[in-house]
Formats: sequence, C-alpha cells, structure tokens
Amino acid sequence: MKKILETDRLILREMEQTDYEALCRMLQDREVMYAYEHSFSDEEAHQWLERQIQRYREFGYGLWAVVLKVENRMVGQCGITRQDCDGKQVLEVGYLFEKAYWHRGYATEAAIACKEYAFDQLGADEVYSIIRDNNVASQKVAERNGMECRGMFVKHYYNMDMPHLIFSVKQKAVQD
Repeated sequence: MKKILETDRLILREMEQTDYEALCRMLQDREVMYAYEHSFSDEEAHQWLERQIQRYREFGYGLWAVVLKVENRMVGQCGITRQDCDGKQVLEVGYLFEKAYWHRGYATEAAIACKEYAFDQLGADEVYSIIRDNNVASQKVAERNGMECRGMFVKHYYNMDMPHLIFSVKQKAVQD
C-alpha cells in the first residue's frame, strides 16, 4: 500500500483491490450516494475502484483511501482528480465518507491535506471542488478548505441534469 499523505488522525493511501468491501460500504449506501441519485451496483463499484487505480498509473494521483490511524480502518476516500468544470479541465479535491464517520471533521482534514498536496506537489495554481447544489455538507467542507463558490453549471449523467456549484481556492502566491 502506497501511503501518500498523513494528517493528525488520518492516512491517505492508494486504494487496492482489497479495499473493495470498504469502498462498497460507501458506494452502495443510498444515504451516502444521495448526490449521485443512486447507490452503485457491484459492477459500478468495481469500475470505480479500477478507475482510481488507473488514475494512479496515469497521473500519479486519484481518490485515495482515507484510513483512521487509531483503528487502521478505511472510512472514506479523498483525493485529487481531473474533472470537467463547465468545459475546462481542473484539479478537483473530492471526498466521500461512510455515513458512520460523518460530522467528525475527517472530510475537512483530508480535503485540506489534498489541497495542500495539489499546490505543493502538483504545482497547481487553483484547486476546485465541484459539488451538487443539494449537498450542503460537502459545500461546508469546501468552505472550511478555504474555497469560495465561483459559479454553477449543470452536469448530465445517469440520464439527469444535475446542477453543480463550483468552489475553488487559489494558491496564496497566486492570490497576491
């Protein structure tokens, strides 16, 4: 397992096939996946995991497993992906956690570490989080990560139009 980041309470590492069951605890929970409008099938969860592993090979980053240090348990995923943001390719900090671990600050802790990684290791000038308009909890994480809402656009997937808010923060040197 390749460790990428460490915070006070968390280790972020590359996911591997043995994480499939832990990943399904998130992706197959309707409450966790409400912003996606459906929970994932076994095949969709497998494709999700394969996509992350491919991202590691292709870009050197993706969504990483978030592991609690004290329990050595995967409780979420957080990382950096390339996303389309209203026609522009951007680096996005994304996060998704098991419901049992919501409201404990883990998403914010992991997201801040990923933002700093994007600035320090990837040389990003600006980092984004693209969030469904109905996902208030994730919007609050983005705000705690120093991001501001910059606009909105509509993504079309799962045969639906889904409004998304565009949050971003610029590297401090770029802001000056």
